[in-house]
Parts: sequence; C-alpha cells; structure tokens
Amino acid sequence: MDTESCMDGWIYDKSVFTSTIITEWDLVCGSRTLKQMAQSIYMAGVLVGAIVFGSLSDKFGRKSLLIWSCLQMAITGSCAAFSSNFTMYCVFRFLTGMALSGINLNCASLSVEWTPTKLRAAVGMVIGYSYSIGQFILAGLAYVIPDWRWLQLAVSVPYFIFFFYGWWFTESARWLATAGKLNQALKEMQKVARINGRKEEGDKLSIEDLRASLQKEMSSAKSTHTAADLVRTQSVRRISCCLCFVWFSTSFAYYGLAMDLQNFGVSIYLIQVVYGAVDIPAKLIGFFMISFIGRRVTQASALILAGLAILANIFVPQDLQTLRTLLAVFGKGCLAASFNCAFLYTGELYPTVIRQTGMGFVNTLARVGGIVAPLVQMTSEYLPSLPLIIYGAAPIVSGITTCFLPETRNMPLPDTIEDVERQRRSRVITDVGREDKVPLKASRLEPLKEII
Repeated sequence: MDTESCMDGWIYDKSVFTSTIITEWDLVCGSRTLKQMAQSIYMAGVLVGAIVFGSLSDKFGRKSLLIWSCLQMAITGSCAAFSSNFTMYCVFRFLTGMALSGINLNCASLSVEWTPTKLRAAVGMVIGYSYSIGQFILAGLAYVIPDWRWLQLAVSVPYFIFFFYGWWFTESARWLATAGKLNQALKEMQKVARINGRKEEGDKLSIEDLRASLQKEMSSAKSTHTAADLVRTQSVRRISCCLCFVWFSTSFAYYGLAMDLQNFGVSIYLIQVVYGAVDIPAKLIGFFMISFIGRRVTQASALILAGLAILANIFVPQDLQTLRTLLAVFGKGCLAASFNCAFLYTGELYPTVIRQTGMGFVNTLARVGGIVAPLVQMTSEYLPSLPLIIYGAAPIVSGITTCFLPETRNMPLPDTIEDVERQRRSRVITDVGREDKVPLKASRLEPLKEII
C-alpha cells in the first residue's frame, strides 16, 4: 500500500522528556533508523577507543592517558550538547565513546597495579559500585532535567573537575619500572609510602635497590611489545582466546537483556533505578566469591547463571510479567557481577608490559558484542524466542570457556610474558604475605613490601 509522507510536521509526546534528539531532528518515519545509528556510532567510538588507548597506555603510561581521556570526555561531551545538526552530534558522540574507553581502561589498570593482592577484590567492588551509583544519579538527573541538551551538559561538565584533580594521580610504579623509568618509579613509590604513613621505609629505597631487584623487568623493557604478543606464547594465547569469549558474551547478553527488559512496559526511570539497585547485592556476593572461592569459579558461575536466567524466560508466559521481569533483573545482576570480575581477572592475567594492550583488546570484543546485540533482535521475525536463545546461549558457552583460564587468587601480578609462562609451569600460588605492589625481590627491600 502506498503511503504519503507527512507534510505538516509531527506532534510529539512530551510527557516524559521535553526534548530529545528524536524531537530535535525529527528522527521518525523515514529517518527513524538514525536513532539506532547514533547509538551504534557511539559504541563504535568506545570500540575504537579501546584499541587506541589500550596500546597507547602501555607506551605512554596510565596517568597521562587517563588525564587526556577526562579532558576529551569533558570537551566532546559538552560540544555534543551544543550540536547544531545530527551529523555534528554523532561526531562528538563518537569521540565521547573513545574517551569513555580510555577512562575505563586506565582506571582499571591503575587500581590493579597499585592494590595489594588481598585488597584487589574489595577495590574492584568499590569501583563497580561507583558505576551503580552513577546509574542512580543518572536516573535522578534525567527526571529533573528532561531536556537532552542540558542533560548532556550536566553529565559532561564534571569531567573538567576530574581532569584538573587527575594531575595529582600517581602513575603506576609497575609500568614505570617495566618502561625503564626507575627514577620516576622511585619517586612515585616514595610518594605512596608517605601517603600510607611509611615514609621511613620509603626513604630506604634507592635506585641501586630497584635496579638490582628489577633486572628482569628492565631487560623486558628494552624490547618492543605489540598486539601480536597477545597470541605469541601458549599461555597468553589461551588467556586472550578465553577472555574474548568472556567479554564479548557478557556485553552481548547485557545489552540484549537491557533491550528485552525495555519491552516489558516499565517506566524508563524505574528501569534505570532497578538496574542500579540489582548491582548492589550482585556485586557484594561476587566480591565474597572472588575473595574466598576464586576468580575463575566466580566468572564462570556468573555467566552460566545469567545465561540460564535468560533462557528460562523463554518458557514463561507473556502475561506473567512480574516473573519475567524478576528473571531478567536476576540475569542482569549476574552479568554485572561478571563485568566486575572480568575487569579484575583480566588485569591479573595479563602481564604489566602488555596489560593495557590486553585490556584494550578484550574491551574491543565487548564493544563488538554491544554493537551486535541489537541486530539479534531482528531474528525474532523468524522465531519470537530466537533472540533470547542466542542471548542465553552465549554466556553459557563463555562460562564453560572460563574453566580453561588459570586461577589468579593470591597470585602476584605478572610483569613480563615470561612470568606468565613460568606461572603456568609452576602452578604454585604465592603466599599473599610475600606479594609486592611492585616486584621487589631483594631481601633488603622487605620493609617496603607493606607500604605500596
């Protein structure tokens, strides 16, 4: 049947939002697909950012790239709020997505590389909760600020503050050591020692001590590391392959479940609050499992349970919306715990010399999962339950794949690729009491081991 385009414009429902990009540029009818394209462009930016900032951070350091990412987020996010056309908006959203990857990757690496083994799980949980708190804040801001331009500006301007106080961040001493910058590594370690109230122990450390204890890392720093190192040796290759499944399926199922939950007829504000609320118990349970059972079991359990929850919804009648919503929320909580564990687990599996490259690589796969997830919805035209089958099967398969990863609980962080291979051969868990924040092995440096 032939249709005629509207010649007199459109009247929009402004009961929830007074202004959106849809009402701003009339992304309806023949232009309705541009709304999904804008989101895909943003996710493409996150993907590109994971690749770019992942490798650059291993070359130029975590702190500098984190500061730059905050500045880029502030500028491009603010510029997006003042976009005069849809193309300009998409360009700035792409750059904002890149900055988001830079912030996520470098925050994760800095927290892993500066935190003692026994506290890594707790720090990871705190960082995970910051994301949950952000979901609550975003829901409140969206309710108070229903205009998209002002909302975009409200979530972008704070990054100028993050940029300015980011200069006081401490660069990773592990990265500085493996990069051969011993003088700066010594200064950063002594700075942390003062902050921790261990100034005397920090003052005992000298360049000669570092050079003697970090001879292996110094020799590794002389060689150039590339993305090819992610698959060069047997152990690292296995780690990379398994983590590809973990990150892709977690993101894939997460966004797929989010889109399915939006079809339940629940308020958009309530969905945002529920998404943040379910993270609290999920990440807390994940924290205890990570700390007392291990990373591998936690990762596998979270993925398999999420997949089973998604698949269970296939057999629940449409009129039982409460049960369907509970299963979806449970699955979302499991995926949130999976994300939380994956950040910590990945940082502990990859050695310092290629940690950011590895984090960037797996984050790239996660963004691919986020991009592919909406496309799976189109398979419902052939079989209504097919999207849920695909969304549920992916995390179950990756959960099984996780069993091929080594356990890192109570293990010191590897600094070189050779460390990873050595750990595979030995399969010996190092006592937590002997683990360093940076790999200081000389006995004369023992007092410093508790200050970093």
